[in-house]
Amino acid sequence: MRYISTRGGMLPKTFSEILLSGLSPDGGLAIPEKYPKISLTELNNWRDLGYQDLAFEIISRFVDDIPAEDLRRIIAQTYTAEVFGNADITPLKTLEPGWHILGLSNGPTLAFKDIAMQLLGNLFQYQLDKTGEELNILGATSGDTGSSAEYAMRGKRGIRVFMLSPFGKMSRFQTAQMFSLQDKNIFNIAIRGVFDDCQDIVKAVSNDHAFKQAHRIGTVNSINWARIVAQIVYYFKGYFAATKTNDEQVSFAVPSGNFGNICAGHVARMMGLPIKRLILATNENDVLDEFFMTGVYRPRATTETKHTSSPSMDISKASNFERFIFDLTDRDASQVAQWWSVVDQGKSFDISSTPLFNKIKDFGFVSGSSNHASRIATIRDIYQRYQVLVDTHTADGLKVGQAYRENGIPLICLETALPVKFSESIQEAIGHEPKRPSGFENLEDLPQRFVVKEANAETIKSYIHEQCHA
Repeated sequence: MRYISTRGGMLPKTFSEILLSGLSPDGGLAIPEKYPKISLTELNNWRDLGYQDLAFEIISRFVDDIPAEDLRRIIAQTYTAEVFGNADITPLKTLEPGWHILGLSNGPTLAFKDIAMQLLGNLFQYQLDKTGEELNILGATSGDTGSSAEYAMRGKRGIRVFMLSPFGKMSRFQTAQMFSLQDKNIFNIAIRGVFDDCQDIVKAVSNDHAFKQAHRIGTVNSINWARIVAQIVYYFKGYFAATKTNDEQVSFAVPSGNFGNICAGHVARMMGLPIKRLILATNENDVLDEFFMTGVYRPRATTETKHTSSPSMDISKASNFERFIFDLTDRDASQVAQWWSVVDQGKSFDISSTPLFNKIKDFGFVSGSSNHASRIATIRDIYQRYQVLVDTHTADGLKVGQAYRENGIPLICLETALPVKFSESIQEAIGHEPKRPSGFENLEDLPQRFVVKEANAETIKSYIHEQCHA
């Protein structure tokens, strides 16, 4: 298995070569030369596997330069009942026949990002232990990626984490989860701006190849292919849990901001998993919904990005969307590079009058958006009807998913986080706060450690340099 860039400017590399590097040298994203195809026989053999064994079968298709016994050990130490609270790792909750929520938020930070980030932390450690090198991770978060990355990397030898987040734009719980960490290898940087400013800084630093090489910069955002690989696994696990035989189809409803989670579903479908629809749900920041509805991809300016009650999706430039467009164009890297040269200038591109727009349906994508009133109503409705409490992002997925629900096709909504991370909205929806898991009772009262910086890549590079040489 070799990896190329969505923009065509990278020689094929192994998984280990792209693991620590983040963006490709040409500014594109790493993607497999081809997706592994899963036969019906393999699907049949996988149906009754536990999470660890299933993860090995899938991940080993993408990672063939780590010895199998080492990869099995890394996966086994990652996906444990102790870390995820359940041997199933991603248990399926059935609301009613044919309508399910895939439980993805039982990890240490109570968000679905833990499933990929815990694996990423162990893969990083494995690689660094082999080389004796150090790694400075630069990431951006709109809420959950930051804490998931920091909890996965805290205390790890040879790793520092520099996490950018939009100052004052996350929930109080999310903020406290990150900023209360006192580990010396964790650096929280609150940026005066929105998530897209943070993400732009990460890309700018990654594109400064001299700085990146001198300071060993890597990334944990979903531009890192290893994140996508880890997330593919739970699409298979969810499919097996919601069906009885492998001749059934399912649809997945996926709350989407940076397009990473649903990109993993797209890859699972390309591998041969019987997915009928990938239902993309946005909040008021509906740049992705607009594209799937109209064919126009129009990233928003910082001033247009809305601060909402599902803040992890307050994103107006979806990084992983580039991987889907690469596949949509039959892997035309020159076309992708041309469009993203426009996108990187804050402009839009339009495929509405081209054959590509009609081709979207061949990949199973449909979309819709939600807003504050809808998500509050959905939280209340699901709680009253099924005694199941969901967070604001999962509510967006449920709301949009219901609009596309079909008889005879199980609908699986991917859970985003536990409700406790968004207590204010839960209080508004059901009249009381959600119960806090053990260990999180007084989180917001803990001392917080962070710095505030302007949205400027040079400022962040100077800060990284200072901390690396302190």
